[in-house]
Amino acid sequence: MKKLFFVILIIIFLVLILKPFNYNKNNILRFSSWGSESEVSVLRDVIKKFEHDNPDIKVEFIHIPQNYFQKIHLLFASGLEPDVIFINNQYIQMYIDAGLLEDLSQYFNIDDFLPESIKIFSQDNKLYAIPRDISNLVLYCNKDIFKQKKIKLPDNLKNINELKELALKLTDNKHWGINYEPEPLFWLYYLASNSTGAISDDKNSIIINNEKSINTLNLYRDFLYKYKIAPTKSQIGSKTTAQMFINGELAMYLGGRWMVPKFRQSIDFDWDIIQFPVMGNAKLYFDASGWAIAKNSKNKTNAVKFIKYLSSKSTIDEFTKSGLIIPARADSFYDSIFLDSSKKPYNTNVYIKMLKITKPTPVNKNYPIINDILKEKSQNIFDSNQDAKDVFDDKTIKKLESLL
Repeated sequence: MKKLFFVILIIIFLVLILKPFNYNKNNILRFSSWGSESEVSVLRDVIKKFEHDNPDIKVEFIHIPQNYFQKIHLLFASGLEPDVIFINNQYIQMYIDAGLLEDLSQYFNIDDFLPESIKIFSQDNKLYAIPRDISNLVLYCNKDIFKQKKIKLPDNLKNINELKELALKLTDNKHWGINYEPEPLFWLYYLASNSTGAISDDKNSIIINNEKSINTLNLYRDFLYKYKIAPTKSQIGSKTTAQMFINGELAMYLGGRWMVPKFRQSIDFDWDIIQFPVMGNAKLYFDASGWAIAKNSKNKTNAVKFIKYLSSKSTIDEFTKSGLIIPARADSFYDSIFLDSSKKPYNTNVYIKMLKITKPTPVNKNYPIINDILKEKSQNIFDSNQDAKDVFDDKTIKKLESLL
């Protein structure tokens, strides 16, 4: 009897000890994401809770902080792609066109999400990613500098010239009025504000060389060299413009919601946000990020379960509390957790207003290549003070057109 009891104890002990490692291949879920330290901290907590609620599933988290999509390309090419892939609208098209992603429309209720975010990940009545957040740019303002200059934070800037004039008033020998960024993500906002861009909304034409685009690019260049309201590349040096804003060197900073956790943690002056100017009926760009499932995943059932957990209101609220995202879930977007006027930025109603004046960035499967060309060529405008018309010459336009 004692021997039998001892054997039973050993069996129970082995079951308890070995259970965490007793995952079959189909229960190991591979999940990839980029993310800052604050974002990854939230993700790891979410994964831990999911595994606790689903003890038969083990999530293998693949954190890729740099060169994310280059590495994801290699994983797909070698047949080692993750089951669940965090992705954005600027890259998803190439995976859709290559038939590498699962249609998720049958698994999720799209009414849970902002229509704009669903549209950006949909094609031919199929949904290829479940949106976590939408992303647009706002003007972060150092209210202390505004007060020193006796300038009221504007409710509505009508055009880029008004922004320029405001930045001129805020510029002195200690401060620049606004930041300069070389990435197309930022200067495309100036073009969109003037009802133009790099690619037409129907994705059939290159419009970076039209008159409005050229004039707007040259005006942005003049922020650096003529008006001297933004720091040049050499003046920025080894710092980032975000660090310059934190240090109190910039009166205004054009940036995304992802800066909020860092600004809340690091800034010791008073700050808030205002909307970027929009001329007439122009619409600014927005992007989105979300979770997709690899078409060849052998673990789709658990992948769907995991994304349902990731995209639930409780989980999205955890991301939102950190200040990191503009939630794509409608019930989180309109919730007090996001629209909390007791935390900076106080003026979160800006994001509600911007839903009406934004549109998806026009992208195609070659957009990453197009974006690289735009960045490389535009550096000649902003770093070398060249005319945009000379930079985006016929040869460059033909090259861009070949990628449509």
